[in-house]
Amino acid sequence: DRTKLFGVTTLDIVRANTFVAQKKNLRLIDVDVPVIGGHAGITILPLLSKTKPSCEFTQEEIEQLTVRIQNAGTEVVEAKAGSGSATLSMAYAAGRFLE
Repeated sequence: DRTKLFGVTTLDIVRANTFVAQKKNLRLIDVDVPVIGGHAGITILPLLSKTKPSCEFTQEEIEQLTVRIQNAGTEVVEAKAGSGSATLSMAYAAGRFLE
């Protein structure tokens, strides 16, 4: 589909959706958080104000979620003690894009 843009941002969207669903006790399948920017730290910009379904976030939640989304890749590498990266997350993101 030539109207779709694909990149590593899909992985950041999957992570953002997961973290917001957990934080707000929502079903993951119902959550969509747009993410723009790059794929490294502060270049990852989750648009929490555009989350569907519409959610209210405190300033503290916005700050915590933004930092967690921006550092999710590092979180995975640290959890694996440096022995790998988020291979399954990347595969899931690719599969989701292809749906």
